[in-house]
Amino acid sequence: MQIRIKGGKLVDPGHFNGRADIWVEDGKIARIVENGTGGHGDPASNTQQNKARIIDAAGKIVTPGLIDMHVHLREPGHEYKETIESGCRAAAWGGFSAVCCMPNTDPVNDNRQVTEYIRNRAEKLQLVRVFPVAAISHGIKGQSLCDYEALKQAGAVAVSDDGNPVMDSRLMRRAMEAARDVGLKVISHCEDISLAADGAMHEGEVAEKLGYTGIPSASETIMVLRDIALSELTGAPVHIAHVSAGESVRAIRDAKARGILVTAETAPHYFSITAEAVHTSGTHAKMNPPLRSGADREAICKGLADGTIDAIATDHAPHSSKEKDVPFGSAANGIIGLETAVSLSLRLVQGGVLSLPGLIEKLATNPARILGLESGLRVGQPADITIIDPDAEYEVNSANFQSLSRNTPFDGWHLKGRPIFTLVDGRVVYEFGQK
Repeated sequence: MQIRIKGGKLVDPGHFNGRADIWVEDGKIARIVENGTGGHGDPASNTQQNKARIIDAAGKIVTPGLIDMHVHLREPGHEYKETIESGCRAAAWGGFSAVCCMPNTDPVNDNRQVTEYIRNRAEKLQLVRVFPVAAISHGIKGQSLCDYEALKQAGAVAVSDDGNPVMDSRLMRRAMEAARDVGLKVISHCEDISLAADGAMHEGEVAEKLGYTGIPSASETIMVLRDIALSELTGAPVHIAHVSAGESVRAIRDAKARGILVTAETAPHYFSITAEAVHTSGTHAKMNPPLRSGADREAICKGLADGTIDAIATDHAPHSSKEKDVPFGSAANGIIGLETAVSLSLRLVQGGVLSLPGLIEKLATNPARILGLESGLRVGQPADITIIDPDAEYEVNSANFQSLSRNTPFDGWHLKGRPIFTLVDGRVVYEFGQK
């Protein structure tokens, strides 16, 4: 099928920022016509034009397909929370053409058989691209390294023990060196579990008022500093997951200034809400790392603005009511995020924290760069494309989500801007208003 995306504002950071038409043919971008003139690629014949589906993108933003480099799809093992299919549908609905799924499934993705299962299942669905992130250590127990070469051959794009920190510094050094040697990125869950202990939320005034044990920001930052030191020691790159604390932002900024190969991500909840949300959202505001203070939130925004934080990733963590409708201290950590991420992130543009191209860097260009994936609105590239309506206003209603879970603190929020089309390989996998 040929598709003509007509009259949209193309935003591809570093390459194009202006109005143009895109022609899609045989799954690839065949032609880009800037302002109705000249253009790039082979000219479309009248016959092709007559066959093409027209998507009117006037007043809309057309971007490279968004990439979420940190999600939990729960399959295999916890399909009652999410399946690969429901997670991919949620991703497409949220404007993501690709997701990277974390390894803490059951069984853990620490061997090529599980990696291949995830890839094969996703490919059969023909929805969004799924790139598995395999485990650093067997069983994500932090005791022995997995076979990274076999995992890469099976399709893994990175390794992480996400959900569990690698507390053994010697093992983490070996992991960085081994991953570097086979061309995999290490994604680090930075948490000192002895400091986090039995904490349930951020250590501070809200925890004191509610009577919950607190988790200090230092529990994250200490491990961020350790992994920066190990990156400097080994010359191996490291990516810091779900940054939540101002001290961590400062540590990463300093490391980058010294030329250390560190990149970082944060999640929309860390720049949208603070620990105060526990008052109103209860367990739907419980996550790890926890929501922090207003000062931390400001530091996250500054880190996004100055490039210290490279990417925005959702850390989409589906849980059923069995894990969330329980006392706060015993509730599971995590919230869903795929279907609200773009709208929440657009608030950064609306508030002057990021430019629109700067936001697309965080949601598409930089995740692709960090993980070595294809991205871009250029002739010959796979037609992975997201179309966003920046003026659409709506109220979040998790009952309408594609995810199987409903654990979000953003239910009822009024937001402006949302994805309306997601294309993968030239196929429309999501269209607003269509089932």
